[in-house]
Amino acid sequence: MTSTLLKARRDVVKTIVRSFPGGRQSAAAHLGLELKKFDNQAYENNGCRSLSDDQVRKLEAITATYHLPQFIASMYGGIFVPMKSPEELDNTELYNLSIKAAAKRGRVDQIIAKALEDGVIQPVEEVEIMEEHERHLSARHEEILAVVQLHRDHH
Repeated sequence: MTSTLLKARRDVVKTIVRSFPGGRQSAAAHLGLELKKFDNQAYENNGCRSLSDDQVRKLEAITATYHLPQFIASMYGGIFVPMKSPEELDNTELYNLSIKAAAKRGRVDQIIAKALEDGVIQPVEEVEIMEEHERHLSARHEEILAVVQLHRDHH
């Protein structure tokens, strides 16, 4: 994923809703909520409780995103790594994961090199470096998990 790491749960929900096919109306219908109730919960309006984690997960299942688990993991200083299902894995997929991880590492190195052009890493550059580094670590971890899963001894 190439989006900026989100800093508030409300931003997570807004991002998911923006990417939901058909927008707010479709997201509300998918959860079986009237649009007004959905808006109040999604945007935490009028003192309403927010959408539950399960509701957000249901929306993300459609958008094929992982904003909520990434947000929660980042609150604890961690990273979220989605697991591939065994049916998705073969040597071609392992190669694709390897290329993806290498590209993300290269992107980290490019950002660092650009930041060091003036000899100092500014706070905004540090944030960009660390966000891209987290994406690289996640991609690399996904690659390693897939290799182990595909070639695990099943005896």
